[in-house]
Amino acid sequence: MTVALTATATCTAGAARVVSGTPEKPGLPQPVNRRMLVERAGFLTALVQQLAGGLLATAWTERHLDQLAAGVDAEGRRLPSKGWMALRRLGWIPLIPAGVRVPDRVLRAAGEETARALRLALHRSAVTAAIIATWPADPRRRTTDDWALLRRHLPAGTDNATIRNRTRQIASFAARHGRLPDGFTELETPPTISAQVLLAAADRQLVRVERLDGNRARLWVQLPTVPAPASYRDWAWHDIIVPLPPTVAPTAKLCTPTLRLREGRVRLDLPFETVVEAAPLAGHTRAIGADWGYNTLLTAAVAEPEPAGTVVCSGRALRFDAAGVSRKLDRLRAHRETLKTKITHLERLAAGRHSGLDPAAAAKLDLLRQEHQRVCARIRNLGRALAWSGARWLIDQAHAAGATVVYLEDLTSMEAPGSSKAWNRRLSNATRGVLADAVRHLGMREQVAVVTVPARGTSSGCPRCGNKLRHVQAPDNHKPANPWALCACGHSTDRDFSAAQRIAARGLAGQHRTTRNRAG
Repeated sequence: MTVALTATATCTAGAARVVSGTPEKPGLPQPVNRRMLVERAGFLTALVQQLAGGLLATAWTERHLDQLAAGVDAEGRRLPSKGWMALRRLGWIPLIPAGVRVPDRVLRAAGEETARALRLALHRSAVTAAIIATWPADPRRRTTDDWALLRRHLPAGTDNATIRNRTRQIASFAARHGRLPDGFTELETPPTISAQVLLAAADRQLVRVERLDGNRARLWVQLPTVPAPASYRDWAWHDIIVPLPPTVAPTAKLCTPTLRLREGRVRLDLPFETVVEAAPLAGHTRAIGADWGYNTLLTAAVAEPEPAGTVVCSGRALRFDAAGVSRKLDRLRAHRETLKTKITHLERLAAGRHSGLDPAAAAKLDLLRQEHQRVCARIRNLGRALAWSGARWLIDQAHAAGATVVYLEDLTSMEAPGSSKAWNRRLSNATRGVLADAVRHLGMREQVAVVTVPARGTSSGCPRCGNKLRHVQAPDNHKPANPWALCACGHSTDRDFSAAQRIAARGLAGQHRTTRNRAG
């Protein structure tokens, strides 16, 4: 079976020209320098952000979310899957400023941004409504009957971490206002619309993309030549050459990109599709099980099934030790929290004064905000690089061991223990989610099946006998701690390695029940 593997390459716009006609009949082309291209792309992103933000603020009500969640329009017809089309079916159209002429395809891009933000809020809204409807007498300690009632109202698949976080959010609102919120939209404000343009929501009347050769692509896109275009004469086709990175194969199919600005340049998130053979779900004779650790990013074990139905694991532990980068991330997260505390303090001072902050404090607040953005960007880039490095290591280990499948712990159920701020920082990051996505992508591209297994009991159960393990400081130090695992059957090894063996055994024993989801 073949599947279309979709990936996204971040490209930077190169040489550009503006034409007086259309891509079919360009007319007289004129070169556009980088400053002018960035300026005109900024006109488009600002216009889409304004239109989408206004529509989102209008639709951020319980009534609008209920209409969207119903999935049908006023005539009972099913809503389309395309977001902008669904909003139009419901009669929700962005409000165009007076005197501004906007092509219909730009309205589609703004509607798609709004629809995605609203659809992402539907699950949170349903969870919030269920918790409010079944609010217990003591939200910190629900009884068995309280949990049973709540589960009947919650959407399917809601995990305990989501319930806990939403309960804390609602309890905080009740403590401030002396009552429960009327709904989700009162509990949360509308999200900020990103400064980007989803060109995929448009068609050939606004954007076209074609490949020139193995290293370059051409993007035709209509951009406004002024900040507030008053007529269609203020819109012009721009011919932009896009250099392609080496990760885009010459045979890959190019899709419509997303346009945004970053660091004074026009960036394009260019999706591309490659047809690959799907790895089999069952019939594996050698596998690698990987466990997400606290101190070590990944700990893996090689396992093979036996004819008797048992699973034999290798005694050699495979570890991806990124302690240096992990400590750097911990320091950056702590620094980010310190900056956020100072920013919040100054913002409260500004809100409590009629005259606002004095010039020196205002300058300090701007400097703190800039530093906070810089640290956040550093954390994202470093975490992404760490995740992809770990994914590459895991797939390489699978090739070296001759394994055809990688079993990963279901990372979505991993929760912060709440014991200290330091541990919460280490567990609440998004690196493990990026890692799982990267392993799936690399595995699909290189014919290695990547399967997630339930995480419950992988660290607490013995991989030999299944009994409960004792977690101690070391083999010769039985003080309760996390690093080492002991069992009455004689099993004694590192806790993460023990969990990796159990994950591999669980995956191989249940491979005949493996199914595919939307992630592959």
